[in-house]
Amino acid sequence: MYSADLTPPWKKPGPVPEVAAEPGLVVEEPGTGFCGAVIRCEAGTVTLEDRFGKHRVFPLEPRGFLLEGRVVTLVRPPSGGPVRPTRTASGSVAVPGARARVARAGRIYVEGRHDAELVEKVWGDDLRIEGVVVEYLEGVDDLPAIVASFAPGPDARLGVLVDHLVPGTKEWRIAQSVPGEHTLVVGHPYIDVWQAVKPSSLGIPAWPTVPKGQDWKTGVCRALGWPAENTGAVWQAILRRVNSYKDLEPELLGRVEELIDFVTAPQ
Repeated sequence: MYSADLTPPWKKPGPVPEVAAEPGLVVEEPGTGFCGAVIRCEAGTVTLEDRFGKHRVFPLEPRGFLLEGRVVTLVRPPSGGPVRPTRTASGSVAVPGARARVARAGRIYVEGRHDAELVEKVWGDDLRIEGVVVEYLEGVDDLPAIVASFAPGPDARLGVLVDHLVPGTKEWRIAQSVPGEHTLVVGHPYIDVWQAVKPSSLGIPAWPTVPKGQDWKTGVCRALGWPAENTGAVWQAILRRVNSYKDLEPELLGRVEELIDFVTAPQ
């Protein structure tokens, strides 16, 4: 509400409460009408995230924000350090202090170590809260026997993530041979999970094409000038560039979310 002289209330002089810009605090910047939760507070600025995931940075000015309709001055938290994120790397709402749930009987299987490390990097917080364990298979050639040995059931669902799941491929035929309402096999189209990392996140224009018959990882490293003799070290360098779901291609994101939903669905 404006006063008789048309001065907005957040601009009028006088003392107002100081509020620490703690993570998750929802405020409105009245000049723009932007409303969001605090995700970062640095020297002189605060970053807000609205319900659509959009970020805006505002200066920490006196009387600069509205909290539940009241004018307040945001200040840095007492620690002076960065605030905790309000979102996990997967984009889910973070639950500060949440304990890991006891592991479910259900599992998610992925093809290899790199797949497992990438899933852990982005979805690890979510998986611990849900009590979902991810294991890797070192390939899917024996998938039908592995599924039969696991014996999925209503209280022990099994989700499987397959690389290069494209109609007509060996992986496709193997996946089609795995029956059962308590098993879900999904996959992404990439030859290797490396390709699920966006090239822009790695500073390259695109993943190179490797001729058939050549080892894909070795061919990629040679084409990009990376050390082909140590693809494990190259992968760790790639993994360090992945900070959240925004660094991954949607073809992988959707499939992992689908598996988590399947394994954790109520019976």
